Amino acid sequence: MPEAIIIREYGGSDRLVLENIDLPDPAPDEVTVQQTAVGVNYHDVYVRSGLYKTLALPGIPGCEAAGVIEAVGANIKHLKPGDRIAYVTGNYGAYTSHRTLPAQLAVSVPDDITDETCASNLLRAMTVEMLTAKVCQIKPGMTVLVHAAAGGVGRVLCQALSNMGATVIGTVGSAQKARVAEDNGCDHVVLYREDDFTHAVAELTTNEGVDVVYDSVGADTLTGSMESLKLCGHLVNFGQSSGPTEPVAMATLAAKSLTVSRPILFHYLQDPEQYQAIAGRVMQQFQSGILKAAAPSPVPLKDASRAHDTLENMTGGGSLILIP
Repeated sequence: MPEAIIIREYGGSDRLVLENIDLPDPAPDEVTVQQTAVGVNYHDVYVRSGLYKTLALPGIPGCEAAGVIEAVGANIKHLKPGDRIAYVTGNYGAYTSHRTLPAQLAVSVPDDITDETCASNLLRAMTVEMLTAKVCQIKPGMTVLVHAAAGGVGRVLCQALSNMGATVIGTVGSAQKARVAEDNGCDHVVLYREDDFTHAVAELTTNEGVDVVYDSVGADTLTGSMESLKLCGHLVNFGQSSGPTEPVAMATLAAKSLTVSRPILFHYLQDPEQYQAIAGRVMQQFQSGILKAAAPSPVPLKDASRAHDTLENMTGGGSLILIP
């Protein structure tokens, strides 16, 4: 019988409970998928804790997975049972063994890309594509600061920026993570527990500052991130792992003509054609080797709470998948 992780009230990881579910037949424009791997992202932690109240309770969390199509709706002609697919969705529901899914979300998986790679990296890579091509267009010669450079999105982001010809400065919390950041394209790595990253950026840029800061940390870094920008620089805050940020005063931005973005990936994926185009570019980047995926650590679906604990404690290297 199909099983899913259900959240019935917000709170700690113990709120993630495995339950049996009923699986409806696919509607005319849907497919039924047997899932083989489910991605675990910090977004899921925000949803579970109630920081993001974007999942109606009781509900099934999770934004991405990979699997095999078991059945297709009457209107579906481009997909068939047995096809390997992956998807990302802002409507949640991925923490499950089986599910029905709008067919327009199904992204075909090439033979040389594993389900595990898709489940643990598709959302991250699509986020990076959004950050570097839609939110802020990166050009060769730019200098960019990336916080949490050894994390799940951080690794992929640093790879992409390096391939675009940017000089990448990354912040990390340990020497081990510094090596990870360097291996993924960072030109300079700052150990933020030992050095003030704003001072380090000033030294590395001869007090000029960086063109762009990608900040997924939030409360602990936002002020320093703005301080690290050069005139007319751009701050992209796309996460808040340290907590929600305080409001930014317009006068603070005016002091250096700064701009700030707070993008949400799923807003950029509302158009099905754009969704498939971004996903297709990401698949090509993995196939060509422009992007390299870290091997994810598998955790049984029933132990989703352990996966969340690992992610929140930052002991898992930022790459976890649930196996139904």
